[in-house]
Amino acid sequence: MRIGELATRTEVSVRALRYYEEQGLLGAERSPSGQRRYSADAVDRVLLIQQLYAAGLPSRTIAELMPCVIDGNATPELIERLAAERKRIDRQITDLAATRDRLDSVITGATTNLHTGRPCPATGSPTTSPAI
Repeated sequence: MRIGELATRTEVSVRALRYYEEQGLLGAERSPSGQRRYSADAVDRVLLIQQLYAAGLPSRTIAELMPCVIDGNATPELIERLAAERKRIDRQITDLAATRDRLDSVITGATTNLHTGRPCPATGSPTTSPAI
């Protein structure tokens, strides 16, 4: 498939696909006229690249991971780096869950105050003092 079709099927820009190729994350055959041609498995590869980027992995780590994805071979060092990345992601998930829980508390408090007619308490605002 050509680059435009791959971009459409993966919802990734043509520019990003060219960047992936520059970084060694994605390969393409070239037609005699120089056009990129991608195999059918390029769609899954691009989607994996997107997931790994979204998880915060840098392109260098993703490039090192790709041979492992393709043929199942990995060095002990790569496995160690991936385990460290997984721990980092786990910490992010924990932090995001704690933030969500705090937001739930604020929403619950604000909803309760909305129904009782009381204003939300100003927490941490140095310029607001309670009315007496």
